[in-house]
Amino acid sequence: MEIKQKVEIIKNALDDKKATDIEVLDVAEQTSLSDYFIIASCQSGVQVRACVDEVEEKMEEAGFAVHHKEGYRGGSWILMDYGDIIVHVMQQEIREFYDIERLWDDAGAAEND
Repeated sequence: MEIKQKVEIIKNALDDKKATDIEVLDVAEQTSLSDYFIIASCQSGVQVRACVDEVEEKMEEAGFAVHHKEGYRGGSWILMDYGDIIVHVMQQEIREFYDIERLWDDAGAAEND
């Protein structure tokens, strides 16, 4: 499956659970960690976990298991590592505080094909 299809699965799963401000950053030129970062905001820890659960379920249905997941217990910021895609789902106030998009200013927003 093409990476852009995986990005779409993740974005749709986040949207289905009403995550907001979903942003896809193409970081392939800035880091060897991943090709894309997907960042989404939620209103509560319960919603953060629901979004992560939905992403994990939809990706497993497509044949992709998460390599690593951290922050689930706390629920304020959960990171999911799919190798070529890293997903950050966080409560809105945590996202505003850390402003991780600023760290990747040189990364272009990914084209939505």
